[in-house]
Amino acid sequence: MSKVRTRDLSFELRAGETLLDGLERTGHAVEYQCRSGYCGACRTALVNGAVRYQQEPLAFVASGEVLPCCCRPEGEVQLDVPLVTLKKQA
Repeated sequence: MSKVRTRDLSFELRAGETLLDGLERTGHAVEYQCRSGYCGACRTALVNGAVRYQQEPLAFVASGEVLPCCCRPEGEVQLDVPLVTLKKQA
């Protein structure tokens, strides 16, 4: 298992989870569409650490970015991702 740190908390990925799976499970706000590295909608800033892709994504990934939908961390990683903010009901 790998440790993931974000703006608001730290958590462990479960066996077989992608970064996106873990971020969703812990209530983080990540946009996505394809879940397989084609569209790049989930592009996220990687603050620290390294990831690996099982297959090279088709979407462009710049230095310091990751596509959490299709990668897994190599050790501990830190991402610039916020928790989902819930709107207060009046």
